[in-house]
Amino acid sequence: MSTLANQLVKAEKEELARAIRVLLGRPLISLHTDPEDFDLVRRRHQALARWFDYYCGWRLLVEPRLGYARLVKVRETADPSRPARRRRSTRAPFDRRRYTLLCLIAGEALATPVTTIGMLAQRVVQAAAADEHIPGFDPVRGDERAAFVDALRLLEHYGAVTAVDGATDSYVDSAEAKVLYRVDTTRLLRLLAAPVAPSAVAESSDDPVAWHDLRDLTVERRYGSTAALGLADGASETQRNLWARHSLLRRLLDDPVVYRADMTAAQLAYAGSLTGRQILRRAAEEAGFELEERAEGYLLIDPDALASDGKFPDEGAHAKVAALLLLDVLAASSGTRAFNGLVEESGRLLERFPRWARAYQSDGGAGRLTDDSVAVLCDFGLARHSGGANGSVQLLPAALRYTVDRKET
Repeated sequence: MSTLANQLVKAEKEELARAIRVLLGRPLISLHTDPEDFDLVRRRHQALARWFDYYCGWRLLVEPRLGYARLVKVRETADPSRPARRRRSTRAPFDRRRYTLLCLIAGEALATPVTTIGMLAQRVVQAAAADEHIPGFDPVRGDERAAFVDALRLLEHYGAVTAVDGATDSYVDSAEAKVLYRVDTTRLLRLLAAPVAPSAVAESSDDPVAWHDLRDLTVERRYGSTAALGLADGASETQRNLWARHSLLRRLLDDPVVYRADMTAAQLAYAGSLTGRQILRRAAEEAGFELEERAEGYLLIDPDALASDGKFPDEGAHAKVAALLLLDVLAASSGTRAFNGLVEESGRLLERFPRWARAYQSDGGAGRLTDDSVAVLCDFGLARHSGGANGSVQLLPAALRYTVDRKET
């Protein structure tokens, strides 16, 4: 093979690896906001679709004319550590009310490709009133309009709704605000990543609101029966192996670390088999990851930090800085510390640096900082919190890479 051919093959592999990691970090890529990444995904569409289908069982949808690419990531359980967040200054996670309004707005926006914020609000009022299980929407109230705007702004962020005249935030101050929208109904439909439609789940029950278990939305029939783990009676050996490969790689690609203690027997057997080990290593190599395998579990390292929507350590976030410091406190306490003891450590930290973390420099600030810091550690697979405020926080093996080894000299 010529030198030029070798260079082309290498370039194709590098582009494929980068595109995989870009899509993992941002499952919805738009031509208007990320033209270079969208063009990369568009050019490697076929290879990317095959890769995600084989290793993860995920679909990749690319719409060149509409200008977006959507990786439909499915997991067997909902992940509360990655909530939708408000696009305004607070960046606070969505509450139940905002999720409800998000669903209502999305459903009503499908009815017309062009609408106004007033017409959309009125349709939501009518939709909420038609269902006795949904609290009514009152656009006269300022808090209701704020929640409505947060839901609408999220749809704008995803490119499903575009304000062509006026600003959405103006509705917070006045219910008479004038905003004109163009709705991308196709993209709006693509936002839902669930193998089973919510309407189909509700129809299968005598009680329309009895399907509160979100696992009902993520059942994938190709693994055999309706069992969540793909291990039910009637599943073939091929189906069980397919589930083990997809479920394990989904977790490896989506979670910071996967511990053996949290893996099922089928996943452990697959990862320990000759075929499973080869597939894990090949998937990591093709995607540009470094696979780290330890006695406690596995993790994938992205040298370019493209595949994650969050990072740790992060000097720009006070809770993450405090979390890094609490790791040393936990390590010095043989890996376990009472939560209240960590609150005291946070209090001393705030006293030592009174100009730092001003949002926490108030009554109860030490407790809030500890809550946020411990949540960071748990989200990144570095600690486990049990028992609430009266419980304890336990260091997990992956945290040892961040602790400082203070040896006497």
